Amino acid sequence: MNENQAPRPVPVVELREVSLRAGASTILRQVSLTLLPRQTGVLLGVSGAGKSSVLRLCMGLAQPTQGTLHVLGAQLAAHDLRSLRLKIGYCVQDGGLFPHLSARDNVSLVARELGWDAPRVAARARELGELLRLPEQSLSHYPNQLSGGERQRVGLLRALMLDPPLLLLDEPFGALDPITRAELQLELREIFRQLGKAVLMVTHDLVEAAHFADWVALMRDGAIVQQGPFAELLRAPRDDFARRFVSAQRRVFDGLEP
Repeated sequence: MNENQAPRPVPVVELREVSLRAGASTILRQVSLTLLPRQTGVLLGVSGAGKSSVLRLCMGLAQPTQGTLHVLGAQLAAHDLRSLRLKIGYCVQDGGLFPHLSARDNVSLVARELGWDAPRVAARARELGELLRLPEQSLSHYPNQLSGGERQRVGLLRALMLDPPLLLLDEPFGALDPITRAELQLELREIFRQLGKAVLMVTHDLVEAAHFADWVALMRDGAIVQQGPFAELLRAPRDDFARRFVSAQRRVFDGLEP
């Protein structure tokens, strides 16, 4: 390597020829991808394409049948999954909150289990609440007393509580109305840049991918059919499925009337 050339950063997530099977079913087929620090990668595809299964592997909720998987510079090992998961923020559709806990208790649950004292928990929750524009009084409410946008903000606050280097987001805006969804997308794009997090996001929405992605991976039947910059997918889809996937939502970008 040239001595003036910066060293290649260690990938936050790296899959190499990863396959996953459950019984006779093949869930993932030779999936390879690399997520670098401060990048946002977006897994696109229809339901059942295998997108969420990639996140499950990254969380250690499943083990690859074939291939190699490294998260935060280390190969996943069963004995160290708890330590790994403390370095990953995970957020799902509608926040994935425990309904019997207040928003504040949802947010602080793991921090309190790790021995954080009350002032530290309160200070961190206040800091993140300001960042995510969540009114402090909302933290005293239960999930069923919150709007969809508030629940999603609470879920993201919980994911960020321990300041993890990696965020895994599984359809985080799918349950929101269009206006709330658009507002939260714009805010989070800036927040992710400000915090410098690596983000791996699952969605089926091209608009969402356009907002966030440094790269996209379009999946079908457990395999990646096209991977690279979002603009490349939009401009030059590589096969019939990619063309159909893009054309189904293309009018959003072309400004066509429905």
